[in-house]
Amino acid sequence: MAQIGTDIGIAKAFLEAGNVVGIPTETVYGLAANAFDTNAVLTIFQVKNRPAFDPLIVHTHSLDAVAELVTSLPDAARQLAEAFWPGPLTLLLPKHGRIPDLVTSGLPSVAVRIPGHPLTLALLRSLDFPLAAPSANPFGYISPTTARHVADQLGDQVPYILDGGPAQVGLESTIVGFDTEVPTVFRLGGMALEQIERVIGPVSVRTHSTSNPQAPGMLSSHYAPRKPLTLLMPDQKPVQDEPVGALVFQHLLPGIPAEQQYVLSPTGDLTEAAKNLFAYLRALDALDVVRLYAEPLPNVGLGRAINDRLRRASVP
Repeated sequence: MAQIGTDIGIAKAFLEAGNVVGIPTETVYGLAANAFDTNAVLTIFQVKNRPAFDPLIVHTHSLDAVAELVTSLPDAARQLAEAFWPGPLTLLLPKHGRIPDLVTSGLPSVAVRIPGHPLTLALLRSLDFPLAAPSANPFGYISPTTARHVADQLGDQVPYILDGGPAQVGLESTIVGFDTEVPTVFRLGGMALEQIERVIGPVSVRTHSTSNPQAPGMLSSHYAPRKPLTLLMPDQKPVQDEPVGALVFQHLLPGIPAEQQYVLSPTGDLTEAAKNLFAYLRALDALDVVRLYAEPLPNVGLGRAINDRLRRASVP
């Protein structure tokens, strides 16, 4: 079983030796390795059983460090970086040649961000290289929001997990690219569209791909529990001829035992709902039920990203 602790020095030593390490971020926990070391990056793909056509996000500690990883930084990208970094925002930018093609799945752009977690920022500042780090879970499964989730899922495949407590955002970062005149959101996430548009104006949204995605986290089926999940349409009722569990926004559904339901936010707070999403999906998946149901949330703010995750989790 992986060792869990808060010692940055131990995490640094493993990373410098070419190993993978679990790291906390404000969004979800990541499975990190030296982004400049192709063999170390390959270990990420092997541990996660992740297809090589799905690119990774590169994490670093400052805008100056980002400048060494890309060949250009458009004005809109700089505005977003200055407004929201460190934070749950990833920018898709033309990559520098020192970034291995394996990290970007052969694409000309690299996804970069500065995470908003003090422990991981301190780790990044102590290293001579950035970290490639997708979510620390088996590919396609529910993203981890605690160090224990990582240990339970990946076990002894990860020698050390840096424990930074529960993730405060609970959704992966929002990804924005700049290859067209109007910036494009490639993944809805922990930074709401309204926040982004207040800084750079209107954006387009293009978030799904069945194969060969242009950015991380675009595959149509993703973030899924092991048990089949059905996303309820308006006025649709769960079929209850078998034991079922339910993920609801504010209020329990009639006919399903309360202990088989998880309420994302009794007060209707979308930020609280986002923080609870993956942990509650994981808890439902552990219940002795046959099928899971989820009701969509208001499609505003972080509700858009939560609904996006639920839609993809329900894809067979």
